[in-house]
Formats: sequence, C-alpha cells, structure tokens
Amino acid sequence: MDQTKSDVRDGMRIDWDVPIPMEDGIVLRADVYRPIEEGEYPVIMTYGPYGKYLHFEDLYDTCWTRMVEQHPDVPAGSTNKYQNWEVVDPEKWVPDGYAVVRVDSRGSGRSPGHVDIWSALEAKDFYECIEWAAGQPWSSGKIGLNGISYYGMNQWQVASLQPPHLTAMCVWEGAADYYRDMGHHGGIFCNGFARAWPEMQVYTIQNGRGTRGFRSRMNGDWVSGPETLSEEELGANRNDFGEDVFSNKLATDEFWTSRMPDYSKIQVPLLSSANWGGQGLHPRGNFEGHARSGSAQKWLEVHGIEHWTEFYTDYGVNLQKKFFGHFLKGEDTGWQDQPPVLLQVRHPGERFVEREENEWPLARTQWTKFYLDPANNSLTASPPPTAGSVTYTGFGEGVTFLTGPLDADTEITGPSAAKLFVSSETEDADLFLVLRIFTGDMKEVVFQGALDPHTPIAQGWLRASHRKLDPALTTEIRPYHTHDEERKLTPGEVVECDVEVWDTCIVVPAGHRIALTVRGKDYEYPGGASGGLSNMKNAFTGCGCFLHNDPRDRPADVFGKNVTLHTGPDRPAYILLPIVPAK
Repeated sequence: MDQTKSDVRDGMRIDWDVPIPMEDGIVLRADVYRPIEEGEYPVIMTYGPYGKYLHFEDLYDTCWTRMVEQHPDVPAGSTNKYQNWEVVDPEKWVPDGYAVVRVDSRGSGRSPGHVDIWSALEAKDFYECIEWAAGQPWSSGKIGLNGISYYGMNQWQVASLQPPHLTAMCVWEGAADYYRDMGHHGGIFCNGFARAWPEMQVYTIQNGRGTRGFRSRMNGDWVSGPETLSEEELGANRNDFGEDVFSNKLATDEFWTSRMPDYSKIQVPLLSSANWGGQGLHPRGNFEGHARSGSAQKWLEVHGIEHWTEFYTDYGVNLQKKFFGHFLKGEDTGWQDQPPVLLQVRHPGERFVEREENEWPLARTQWTKFYLDPANNSLTASPPPTAGSVTYTGFGEGVTFLTGPLDADTEITGPSAAKLFVSSETEDADLFLVLRIFTGDMKEVVFQGALDPHTPIAQGWLRASHRKLDPALTTEIRPYHTHDEERKLTPGEVVECDVEVWDTCIVVPAGHRIALTVRGKDYEYPGGASGGLSNMKNAFTGCGCFLHNDPRDRPADVFGKNVTLHTGPDRPAYILLPIVPAK
C-alpha cells in the first residue's frame, strides 16, 4: 500500500512516509523536509526508533516544557509543529538550504520489521538509507548525520562501514561501546537503563501499535503504523533488549562485538559533542570515539546541563550549522578557525565559561595522586607511612576520603583513575567510585546532570572479578579492562584493582574539599530523591536511570558481604586527578 503523501506548508515541502527498500525486501519509511524550490540540497539524516511522526511533547513533555521555559531561544523562529525527540527542527534547517531526512528504524514507528536495538543489521540499514538519500533528485549527494543519543550512537557504527556518500557527522552525546558505556559498567549490569529505557521509549513506539499507539499531531496519522497488532505479536517482533544485555556478560560475546564500531575506519569529518553530566551512558563514547577515530579532521566540544537541551539552543544549532555549512555546502562559516577542542568549563551554580583548547586530555594537565589514608579517612599528598585498612558492608554507604580545605581555586578537567587494593569476604566485590566536592561546611556540591538534577562530579565502576587490564589500551590515566573473563577472588585475598573514572570538569573553589567515596552500591544524593521525567520510570536519587540493582546480577551472598580497602607503603591506594593550571 502506498503510504506516501506530500504537503507544502510552513515554508517547506514535506514528503511523508517515503519508502526506502532494503536489500532483504523490507521497506523502511522516511519523512523528507526540503525547500519548496526544486534543487539539489545537502542532507541532514537520522535513523532511529523514536517515531518520526511523534511530536516531542507527546512522550517527553517534561523535557520539552523545562527546555522552552528556561531557554526561549529554542522555540523562537519556528512554529515547533515538527519538533521530534533528539533530532533537528526542520524549520531551522530547511530555510538554510538543507533537506532533513528522518528514517524510522526497522520495526519502529512507520517502518515494519523486527526490532533489534543497535544491531549490525540496523547499521547496514542506515548505510543503505544514506546511499538512497544520495541518489534522490532533491539531494546534492552530500549526506551529514546529526542527532542526539540513539541518533548519535549509531553514527559510530555506520561511519565505520564507510558509506561512500557520508560526508560529515555530528555525534551529540553518543555512546560508542555499548558494553562499557551502557550495558555493564565495569562489568556490573546496568538494569536501570537496559530494561526501563526500551520499555518506555522504544517499545511504546514499536511498529504495529497502530490505533493503540500515538496519533501524530504533525499530520493526524498513526505514529506506529496503520496496522494494529496484539501484544503477543508485538513481543514476537522484537528482541528483549534488557535480557540480551543481562545474559551477555562479557564484552567478547558476539552480541557486543557485532555492535562495536571499528574506530579506525571512521574517516569523515567528525564533531563529537559530550556532556560533563552524562555519567552512565554517553560521554565516555564521545571522548573515546573522538580520540580513536581515524578521521584526520575531528573536533571535540563539551557542555553541561540536561542531555537534550544544548542541541536545540542557539549555541548548539549555530555550532552544528557552522560545521555542516563548511563540509556539506562549502560555505565560509569560519569553521577553518574552529579550535580542536571547545570546553564549557564548569563552575558551581551551573556556571560555564567557554575556553578553547588544542587537544584532549589537556597537555598542561598536572596529573596528581591523592592517596587514601584510612587512619582519618583523608586524601593526602603521599601514601600513609604504615599499613592500614578500612572495611565496609558490600551494600552499604562505603567510606569517604576527604582532602583538607583547598588553599586556592582548583580545576579538575579530564579523566581520572583510581588504584585500589581490595579484599572481600566472598568471591567478588562491586566497586562504585564517586568523585565528590563539599563546601567548607560539608554540604555536597552537585550539578544538573544529563538527566538527574543532583549528579556528582564523576563516577567509576568495577566488578573486582573483571579487573583484568588490556595492556595495549591501558594508560596510567585511563585503565581499559578487557571484560573477556572473570577472575574470581579468594575470600580474604588482596587484589589490585584499577578503576576508570569518567571524564569530568569542575573548578573547585578555595575552601572546598575534594572527596572520593568507595561504596558497594549506586550513589545516592544525601538531599533525597527528586521527580524524574515523563519518559523515565524511576524517581531520581543521584544516578538518574543508571541503576545497578538487579539481584540476579548482584546476589547478596556474593556482593552484600564485607569489603576491605588496604593501604600503606606497599599498597599505595590513590585517585589520580587531572589538575589543570591556568593558561
């Protein structure tokens, strides 16, 4: 049945449900927003599962409301009729001579098929969509990829397949390594995301929901296709992503390796935009993808506040247009003078100061070790002179180590790494590390994270049985774990554990204290829970939806018993911090 229809409205020609045939016979559906005047235009494309017909407000109303109230530049200059979660607003791009193409991924929205999130088949589909768009009469043949989260994550995959007409890519808050960035943090199953996210945001838009799904306020049609299937039929048309993530416990499982991009094959110009507060999903991929991609032309930008906001503000849109105008249209946008690294340096009170840099991590960083001293729970400049230890219960609050009040403002910008010496009463232990800041009167300084309004400075995770390091990729400032085998503990035996703590940025005011908490469960903001988001299941307690509390993964008889941290001259436990002097 031909579903395609075309409208001319709001200064655009809109082609709805354009068919894109795949090699295996499945026909995906795309919406094309383009200038009314006939011509050949560069393309901004996205491929993903969030429903191209679904208006931003219909599932993400709390996100939209907060954004437009706090950032009036977002709705300005647009009717906002075509706003769609995590992709560009065509009303802000089509007038500049772009065609905007939104593709519903296989099995989602208006596209039929079986849903297999971030699979190799999805990446192949994306490749075919790019090449299809390049051959259309309204296309210049230059294809740019631009989008947040899912619409950034699959860019790493498809770019490594090297579609001939892919011209430039902007990955805005996009994880890259699904095992390490999202599924098993340090080897610990992140059920809060792997289960709740697809149930709330993917399965609700699955193709076949038909009249039981959303009706589009964009065109009055059904977001999830004309056909209405039973719950049993819908279930048969998708993989159980949460169960797939849970059951594939090692990074070498085919489930993960088939989703892993080959960074070296990413050759096109790249803009990687990370969020300091995105602990638990995206920033690790933005930094890793930027560092390891094979592109000779690549830039890094890092910002703060909510996960979705800066993409839509004038700041974000102008940056994206400057990038794509240069590479897709050959315009003199000034991009040739763009610094390799652009940081929004974070200060308490949600204050950000823009600063240009030449590399990442910053070359002038003073890598500084702060040693754990259990005698007085302090962080000190040298290892304690005698052996010591401190014990905490596996599911308890753990132990916090503090510096004294700082003599001067101190900037921490970059990745951190911890070396711990650990023993357990059982065969394993889960280590949750939280880098924290406290005021002089011991009130914690937290930030609006990508999701959670009470996000700490940085976090890291490691399951002790996953402590094996990859010697080729590990550096002193960034441990890289193989996650290819479990090395169970002998109860009471002390083992050395190197823990990756994700990249962060904070200028700590004089008089404040730096702290490291080592605990056996997720961080909890001491001020209590806050309301969540309409697209999330849980209230936020400091980690957003990135919770690690599945009892099947963390049985109490293994992970709930006592854990001991050991220190001393022969066991110099420390946190290595990136202290950045002024330029």
